This record gives sequence, structure tokens and C-alpha cells, in this order.
Amino acid sequence: MNRMTPSNVLSVFVVGLLIVCSVGVAHAADRPNIIYIMVDDAGYGDFSCYGQKKFKTPNIDRLAKEGMRFTQHYSGSTVCAPTRCSLMTGKHTGHCVVRGNREVRPVGQAPMAGSEVTVAELLKQAGYKTGAFGKWGMGFPGSEGDPMNQGFDVFYGYNCQRNAHTFYPTWLYDNEKQIKLDGKTYSQDLIMERALKFIRDHKDGPFFCYLPITIPHAAMHVPAEYADPFRKKWPQFNNRVGKYRPPNQSNPIAVFAGMMTKLDEGVGQVMALLKDLGIDDNTVVMFTSDNGPHKEGGHDPVFFDSNGPLTGFKRDLTEGGIRVPLIVRWPNKVKAGTVNDHISAHWDLLPTACAIAGIDAPKRIDGISYLPTILGQDAKQRQHDYLYWEFYERGGKRAARMGKWKAIQRNLNNNANPPILLYDLHKDIAEQNNVADQHPDIVAKARQVFKDAHTPSPHWRFKALAK
Repeated sequence: MNRMTPSNVLSVFVVGLLIVCSVGVAHAADRPNIIYIMVDDAGYGDFSCYGQKKFKTPNIDRLAKEGMRFTQHYSGSTVCAPTRCSLMTGKHTGHCVVRGNREVRPVGQAPMAGSEVTVAELLKQAGYKTGAFGKWGMGFPGSEGDPMNQGFDVFYGYNCQRNAHTFYPTWLYDNEKQIKLDGKTYSQDLIMERALKFIRDHKDGPFFCYLPITIPHAAMHVPAEYADPFRKKWPQFNNRVGKYRPPNQSNPIAVFAGMMTKLDEGVGQVMALLKDLGIDDNTVVMFTSDNGPHKEGGHDPVFFDSNGPLTGFKRDLTEGGIRVPLIVRWPNKVKAGTVNDHISAHWDLLPTACAIAGIDAPKRIDGISYLPTILGQDAKQRQHDYLYWEFYERGGKRAARMGKWKAIQRNLNNNANPPILLYDLHKDIAEQNNVADQHPDIVAKARQVFKDAHTPSPHWRFKALAK
């Protein structure tokens, strides 16, 4: 039995009562399985179906060919932990409890509160088996934020983000137990093995398989057979070495392409298994990234054009830091080969998953279900008034997307009233032309959004505004 904190117990009990009322006599096995794959630090342009030219991602491309590819989907944040909190709770970073990467020693990150209701808790109460495989980052082992206390029946992988700076770890977590490893086994293989086992074990459904896998997060590590073809292709980088490298690991340029090949292989394994088990038609597969491309461990996102037509990288609130892929595949439900420009974000997963499962989502969230969009019912799709982000590193900044407009305000740790930059994304997707002076009414609207979207937090404060 999973260990539950008192606040967890209360929140899950209340949620359970709501779900019992909404589900009624529906049979759990009638509801679709949900697989949510989130890769780590891959950019908008890091997949060939989104424009990548240096390497191929055929299995991810097949997801897009057989499903719907979103072009205006956004991450919960521009770094790991707050994105994951937003994804799990349906709240943007003006409201969710984890708004940045806050470390805890010796292992883990500052925990998400037990009172938070997660998508895993909601689906579990609705009869879903729930498993998470990959990187967590929202609560040290045994805390309220531990995945085992946030609605997951099974967890395997990296509880701690710091530990995920190697793909050859000497330990991982199996549920709440730290297991020792030899430091020579590629973690992606272990994570995928457990995820595939979970799918097989629960093929009679329904299940929710959350796969926050760590590729292509730094370090740049991959077995040699994946990197060697790219070392031959780009020998000019063979003497280049990145941070965190293991023995005999060189040319992080080649290694990155090998990592993405390995990642694509894993997606193919999931798709093949669904067909083998005969559950393909009753399984929704979603694919995304947690934020924009990183520049760590020797990776060169400029060489790969990892942000495509966008400006910025991980830790930026320009489009390159927060606009990410989203592909949704659901045979006979989602029209194959469609491309959609619906504006959506990671915090929309919770209400979307609830809608797929046929249960009610909590009322006080920021997310809006995009189920009508993926079913081709655009006329029924509710739209966001705005999307919002706040981020406390690199001087402190916040941003909002309001229809075609994008507003950004920087240096909030040093200036209580810095200028608001404004971009028309329909004309200027690269955010090169600040048109704030031409549209004072939109700037005023953005200023109001910045005020309305932010709930004060004792842990997350812009220094200049807190004075």
C-alpha cells in the first residue's frame, strides 16, 4: 500500500467522492488508456516532423502522420520541476506550488504539497492503474511530493534531477526504494523496460503511463552504436568533449543525434507493443517536451537548429524556451495527418485526460481540455484568454500569450516596473520586433494579466516587487 500523508489522504478522499458521482456505473475497462511521453530539453525543431534536418525521428514522425501535430503548444515552464508541477496539477506557474528548481540535499527537490490534486490521483480514483517512468523532480523520497504520494501506483527512475545528469547512474528509485546499479547500464533501457512491462501488465486497462524520460537532457551519453554513425558523419567534432562525460565519450554533437535516435527507438517500442497487445485503438498516445533546447554538456542547439524558427533556449521565456511539440495519436478518433494551431499548454493535460476518462476535472485550475480539438470538434473548443509564465532565474521575468500577442517583462528582481516588450506572433514568430509603443492598449492588457495571473508564494518572489 502506498504511504499517504494526512493532507494527501484528505485531498484524495474528496476527489474520490467527486469522481464516484461523475463516473456513475461506467466500467473502468471501457475507458481509453493514456500514454503521455515527455522528453527532456528537446527543442521545437528537434524532430524531423517539426523541421529537423540533421537526423531522422521516423517513429515520432509516424505518430504525427497517424495523429495530430500541434504547432502552438507550450510548456508549463522553461525548466524541469515547474513544468512537471504544471503538467500534473493543471495550473500555470502563477498558481502552482513549484515555480522553479529548488534543490534539497542529499537527494531530491523541494516537494509539491500533498494537498495538490494531480492528474494521476484523479485517474487512479477513476479506476486507472498509474505508473511513472523517468524523471520526477517534485519531491524528495518519502516527502509529500514523492510520486508514490501523488497518485502513482508505480514509479521507476530518477527521483532527483541532479542524479539525471548521467545516463549511467549508480542508483535509481524503484517505487520508494533506492536500488543500486553498476554505473555501466544505460538508464533509458531500464526505464523503457519497466514502462513496457507496466503496459503489458495492465493491457486489460485502463492505465495511465506517464513517461517523463530523460533524453536528451545533459549529459550527452549514449551507447556507442548510436553515436558512431554520426561521428563518421561529423568527424570535425570528434575531439570535442562535453561536461559530465563518461570514459570514452567524445563528440557530444554526434552523441546528441545518437540520443535522439535512441529516443525515437523507444517511441517505436511503445507503438509496436500496443499493436501486439491489441490495444492500439483504445490507447491515446501523447508526445511532448518539457521546455526548449538546452546548451549543456557540449550540446550545440544552434548546429542542430533545435529551436527552429523560434528565438531562445531553455531558461528563456521567448518562444524558443517554451513553445514545444505536441503530437496526439488515437486511432479512429484523431484524424490522421492533421496539423492544428490551437493555442494550448501543458496545464491543459489534466482536464484533457479527465475528459478522455469521462470524469470531471477540478474547478480551480488554469487548464482547458483540448479533447474537442483532437476529435475535430473545433467549434466546441474553449479558448484561453491568455497563457502565463513566471520564472525567477536570470533576473526574474514573466510572459503572457494573448491571442496573437506575446508580452514579456524582464529584470523583475532589480526593477519593480521594467518595460513590457510586445510581439505580434502572427507576423513575427522570432520575436525580433518590439511593437509595444504602437499598441499601448495591448500593453495595458498584458500588465493586468501579469497582476491577475500571479498568486503570491512564500517561496517564489521577484525581489524588486517584494520590497
